[in-house]
Amino acid sequence: MAYALLFSVFIISTCGLVYELTAGALASYLLGDSITQFSIIIGIYLSAMGLGSYLSKYIVKNLIPVFIKIELLIGLVGGCSAALLFTVFEMAVHFRPVLYSLISVTGVLVGVEIPLIMRVLKNRFEFKDLVSKVFTFDYIGALFASLLFPILLVPHLGLIRSSFMFGIINVLVALWATYLFKEETARHKELASASFILLALLGTGFVYSDNILHFAETLNYKGSIIYARSTPYQRVVLAREGDSLQMFINGNLQFNSRDEYRYHEALVHPGLQSLKMPKQVLVLGGGDGLAVREILKYDPVQSVTVVDLDPDITGLFKNNELLVKLNNNSLNSPKVNVINADAFVWMRDNNNKRFDFIAVDFPDPSNFSLGKLYTNTFYRLLYNALNNNGVIVIQSTSPLVARKSFWCVVNTLQSVGFETTPYHAYLPSFGEWGYIIATKKAFAVPKQFIEGLRFITPESARSMTEFSPDMGYLKTEINKLNNQALVRYFEEEWSRYVH
Repeated sequence: MAYALLFSVFIISTCGLVYELTAGALASYLLGDSITQFSIIIGIYLSAMGLGSYLSKYIVKNLIPVFIKIELLIGLVGGCSAALLFTVFEMAVHFRPVLYSLISVTGVLVGVEIPLIMRVLKNRFEFKDLVSKVFTFDYIGALFASLLFPILLVPHLGLIRSSFMFGIINVLVALWATYLFKEETARHKELASASFILLALLGTGFVYSDNILHFAETLNYKGSIIYARSTPYQRVVLAREGDSLQMFINGNLQFNSRDEYRYHEALVHPGLQSLKMPKQVLVLGGGDGLAVREILKYDPVQSVTVVDLDPDITGLFKNNELLVKLNNNSLNSPKVNVINADAFVWMRDNNNKRFDFIAVDFPDPSNFSLGKLYTNTFYRLLYNALNNNGVIVIQSTSPLVARKSFWCVVNTLQSVGFETTPYHAYLPSFGEWGYIIATKKAFAVPKQFIEGLRFITPESARSMTEFSPDMGYLKTEINKLNNQALVRYFEEEWSRYVH
């Protein structure tokens, strides 16, 4: 029995850390800024465990029955936490308190468990052996969870199903303890019945996890969801509303088919039209092929290299009938080479290949993994990859909503030697949106454009470079790998507009 309880320490530690990691990952998906969210959740969880350990001293009788009840509570709260948080995200006015309350309750309950087990085992081992054994199993369980979570759970089960599965494991530990200690547990039949009820509840949740997620997403997104998938990197949702198609990544709108042409024409044509004979083009991000669609309108272009991290995204936009129609089958063009890789690593290993035009179409710098793609270190790599007469264009968030963030990108580009031409365009789905052209020589806005464009004209292109006072220049810090000032600016400015 003693070693059975020690093994339960391993299970408890594994389950507890999985709940913690699940809450951190889910908060990063829904709220952005993964470093901040994980830091806050780890802090709350550990402090709650400390509180639970302190409160355990007030439990003086019926240690085994109390331990079993706590296991059942952890299984219920932790197992249902991901499903609950996904569901209430759009309905709860204050989502963060709900999130932090759940992780606090889980932490307190987990914190109570280990001291209880040590007190149950105190007569079976010497104190020094007891402490070493309990904490050995505890730390090994934490290591197991930290490896299991990113390698198997998130890619193959997803957050909701993983949460339910470990809730089931907690309940099974309680049921096992009820059987092992039935002689010491007066109401072991009632506890066993409660365990079976919770197993049925959590098992149903596990089986119907996809349905729960679909229900939660129907609350969060307008229109009908026609595609939803969790890739190893992100949650991708396609929703149809009337005649428009919308794509969301981790809950953030990426494009609306009604007006995406404005965004992509503004991204590509002012820079690419300025080049006489652009042959070699690089697109960083842009796995939807919509920027590539615009680039392929230029006959001199011989080669387009697309570097996008997620193969599920590029595969979707190569094969889905609706999306292939939207991007004019651009990713299947013989001129296009799609590479699924981290853009930072790929640029570092670029082997001195030079490009005439580079379109940088990354998501906004909402966390440090994205923020590194806006640093002076990364921009030096871009500088080295650009031909002397070449042009780079970078999407750079909203200069109206996130004014400091926008000008931080400008200042960071200038710090590595680029000449910059900031400009902006109005997009109905996003409002005022910013772009920056970066060159090694002075840049002039083209006086004519190719035919067939729906948005860009010589007049509109010139007006885009003019900024009203509320979007005008600001002096900012340079965004570096070791300070990530841009992520701080971005979080500060956009937090006024999101949960």
